[in-house]
Amino acid sequence: MGPGLSWDLSYDVQLMFSYPFMVNAFRAGTIVAVIAATIGWFMVLRRQSFAGHTLAVIGFPGAAAATWLGLATGYGYFGFCVAGALVIAALPQHTGRTASAEQSAVIGTVQAFALALGYLFVSLYKGFLSGMTNLLFGTIVGVTNTQVLVLLASAVPCLAVLIVIGRPLLFASVDPDLARARGVPVRAVGALFLVLLGVAAAGTSQVTGSLLVFALLVAPAATPSRTRNSAPMARTGTPRARARSGSTDAKSSGRPITMSTARQGTADASRTSTWVSVTPTIVPNSRFVMPDRKPLYSETNR
Repeated sequence: MGPGLSWDLSYDVQLMFSYPFMVNAFRAGTIVAVIAATIGWFMVLRRQSFAGHTLAVIGFPGAAAATWLGLATGYGYFGFCVAGALVIAALPQHTGRTASAEQSAVIGTVQAFALALGYLFVSLYKGFLSGMTNLLFGTIVGVTNTQVLVLLASAVPCLAVLIVIGRPLLFASVDPDLARARGVPVRAVGALFLVLLGVAAAGTSQVTGSLLVFALLVAPAATPSRTRNSAPMARTGTPRARARSGSTDAKSSGRPITMSTARQGTADASRTSTWVSVTPTIVPNSRFVMPDRKPLYSETNR
């Protein structure tokens, strides 16, 4: 009878980590969790989820080509993913309403071409390809010591470069036009980030396979962005809405609109916007009061 679970949790944990494949699985899973969550957050912020999915799929023909040539699958993963990232980065940067649709169409074409290459390399391989399912879905309990070292060697430089370019990358992701005006090389920073995304996708593919990388890159990063600050924002609204509500409240209550009200609206709205336009409104049968000055208009001066 083989070992099974018992009521002693510490004994079960010690027994689990007594197997080398479980130790390698824990190490690889930890590295993948850190690199996928970090790169995935910027990927979701830059709205490049489709590009990340394409780079993950591109790893499949790379691994199939390496198997066909008798090489380690890691060479194929990293080679094809980085090459695919450079191809996507070389696409022309369009502006306008149709820019996102045009870029998505080109990326989708690259993804379809990569899948066709993958099945071509699989058909050209004359041997018995028992790891076909592993290339697509991976096997975390089959990670070797060499794969853990390769994964660590690719994750550490990737995180180091991301720390260096973190501030300009965040600036270019939030407002690329303003970042370009301030001298940030937006296109170069974006291309470097795509290369980092390709490295992260290639390293993760060795553990989870090509088809499951997208879930690790998107799901952890997209979940907090959809749930954070939802309740306070629903109660109070955005600062811009609160700035507009100040003028509405003053108009409905008949109170005079002062310059302090306008300045308060400017201060609230400037927290979330770079360019703010605040226009004071003169309410009939009321007064427009300047600070430390007499009223410019009142009913007694008619």
